[in-house]
Amino acid sequence: MSRINFHRRRERPAGSDGSRVARLRLRRRRQPRPARLAAEWMSGPWGLVARLVAVAFVTCMLQLLVVSQIAVLGVSADLTPLVVASAGVLCGSLAGASFGFAVGLFVDLAFVQVLGISSLLLTLIGYGAGRVGESHAPQAPLTRLVLGAAATALAVTGYGAIEFMLGVNTPVSVELVGAILKTTVLNSLLALPVYALTRRALLGALPEHGRPAPRPVPTASGISPLMH
Repeated sequence: MSRINFHRRRERPAGSDGSRVARLRLRRRRQPRPARLAAEWMSGPWGLVARLVAVAFVTCMLQLLVVSQIAVLGVSADLTPLVVASAGVLCGSLAGASFGFAVGLFVDLAFVQVLGISSLLLTLIGYGAGRVGESHAPQAPLTRLVLGAAATALAVTGYGAIEFMLGVNTPVSVELVGAILKTTVLNSLLALPVYALTRRALLGALPEHGRPAPRPVPTASGISPLMH
């Protein structure tokens, strides 16, 4: 009897075939669908390019149709250096410089200005902000505010200086200096919300250094695991 049991084939469990079919069905359900493929594409490098193009278009339209029509203390805010600086910090120097060039070219064409000045200045702003983001990854609100003020001051002052060197009739006066200071202060107040909105628009496709750092999970004793 034991000899027969020794040569007898081992029987499969009763539910083995059913479980295998269930696994095959589950594997088929987990295959990528068009919506999932689109989500993966939007989270990759080309998705970042598409998001930057959309942010540039919305920013330029808002600046042209809305923000430039609203005057506060005799000056209007300028969203373009703030958005370019935010994109540079979040995406890096190369993406920031390319983004700044595209935004500046669109602004010069839309406002019928001297072609190339805004592109040059915003390219420098995007590259500089990207270098700051790559080396320091600023997270403090005060750092973003200072960065927005510096980007605005460079954009406004640089534009006037280049026009003066090109021989454009730009009178240098106390009113011009006051307008530059007012625009810088006004943009500084908008730096934090503009940065938050820009990060919100780009969050799904940001590089690793531009993503918010995860918060440490507290242990049962209330001490962070980073302290061990």
